Amino acid sequence: MNFQFYFEKLKESNNYKDFVKKEPNSFLCSCFFVIDKQKVEPLATLSGSQSKEGQDNKQHFDYFTEDQKFFSFQLEQDCKLVPVDVPEIKKPGKLPSDLDLDFNEIEKLIEHKMVNEKINNKIQKFLFSLQNINNKILLNGTVFISMLGMIRISIDVENMKILDFEKKSFFDVMKVSKKKKD
Repeated sequence: MNFQFYFEKLKESNNYKDFVKKEPNSFLCSCFFVIDKQKVEPLATLSGSQSKEGQDNKQHFDYFTEDQKFFSFQLEQDCKLVPVDVPEIKKPGKLPSDLDLDFNEIEKLIEHKMVNEKINNKIQKFLFSLQNINNKILLNGTVFISMLGMIRISIDVENMKILDFEKKSFFDVMKVSKKKKD
């Protein structure tokens, strides 16, 4: 799995081709990826079938138009084009379309950091947002791990370097949320 595979799939869609004709000055400004690593047991387990990777995978490519609107292409729904409501519109940074981003390499980078941090949990799901922030291409996200854990992460894509890495548990998040309500 890599960025270029999904981007090529987008470019081949009729929805994208129509959009580019209508909005030639639009640009790619962000991407959202869900990569589900959880095993799903098939119904036919008695027949000896193997479990398979999770089914909750998503890829969204977001574009910013000349008239300051956001649109998202949802690849998991045949490149469906969806307008995106943004409360405060600030012109986003442009993402290059020729990124060399391999999600298997990202996973290895995260696993290596987990070993160094002595985190033995199993990765279940990735949620990533790819953006150009202050002229730096960043992959920000949450990694869900076994035993109700999660890791907040930020990766500098150009240098393939982890900038921020913080492990939390679901219960830590619930405590913070509960304190804010009190």
